[in-house]
Amino acid sequence: MPHRAKAPETANQQTMIPFSVLDLSPVIAGATPADAFRNTLDLAQHAEKWNYRRFWLAEHHNMTGIASAATSVVIGYVAGGTKTIRVGSGGVMLPNHAPLVIAEQFGTLASLYPDRIDLGLGRAPGTDQSTARALRRDLQNSADSFPDDVVELQRYFADAVPGQRIRAVPGAGLHVPLWLLGSSLFSAQLAASLGLPFAFASHFAPDYMLTALQMYRAQFRPSATLDKPHAMVGVNLFAADSNDEAQRLFTSLQQQFINLRRGTPGQLQPPVDQLQASEMELNSVAHSLACTVIGDRDAVREGLKSVIAQTGADELMLTAQIYDHAARLRSFEIGAEIRDELAAGE
Repeated sequence: MPHRAKAPETANQQTMIPFSVLDLSPVIAGATPADAFRNTLDLAQHAEKWNYRRFWLAEHHNMTGIASAATSVVIGYVAGGTKTIRVGSGGVMLPNHAPLVIAEQFGTLASLYPDRIDLGLGRAPGTDQSTARALRRDLQNSADSFPDDVVELQRYFADAVPGQRIRAVPGAGLHVPLWLLGSSLFSAQLAASLGLPFAFASHFAPDYMLTALQMYRAQFRPSATLDKPHAMVGVNLFAADSNDEAQRLFTSLQQQFINLRRGTPGQLQPPVDQLQASEMELNSVAHSLACTVIGDRDAVREGLKSVIAQTGADELMLTAQIYDHAARLRSFEIGAEIRDELAAGE
């Protein structure tokens, strides 16, 4: 029987929750994916030093500004270059893959880096429809089978039973922790019914955040791996030593979203003093990026406290698409300092 782990304690106060990092291995203008991977590892090593709980990487395809398409490979690279921080996917888009293949990949990772690997699962393609077709060949019913695929994946990580014809080798008996990720109510309900931890993608799709979290908590059924709900929310963090500097750093992410809406995605662009976009485009991007905290230490402290109070999150997953690597490190360093201040009741 799998070990029944106790869920991480939910804070009685809004100041006592862990922070984690979501990284897309951004490829900045003029750089290469190799540069992005080196920056990713450097960020992970700093995140470990700053006591972030997890470092997750996301699966996206056919996007020249994101290098983490082969997510499990990059996870292995990061886990091999760190010592204690948990490393995982935020997430693997399961409809793109056979569950057995993912079980083997993450069983391998969990064998190499015991008790450090997380497997976050999403049901979106992580790309456009043409690329999704190239990945899957057949799009029919791919997302509809997501619940069954999650259950199949759970079986591969469970202890093998006599007569079991198909096993994940490695994978069987390793009980790799699964998370469900989503930006709608579907994954919230599924996570609740399976008794799994749930991460909401509020950093780019905040509309259903509060409803999904409420539904997840209300419908949660204790499972063999989790005895009470554990909810994580995504937050864009643009922290700097001044409000003006932080706001300028944010323009790189704004440009990325504007270009995506125009159908011209590309590498992450340097910050600008003035965005070249229509009012409609700016409003649309502002809506998508509503769960963003921007500013100096004081502004960021108040912003993060507000997110925690509003959502009751058990954990924050911070992400920062910042062009300059040193500024990106500084943003996460400030985030860690504020976490420690909040934990100390300051």
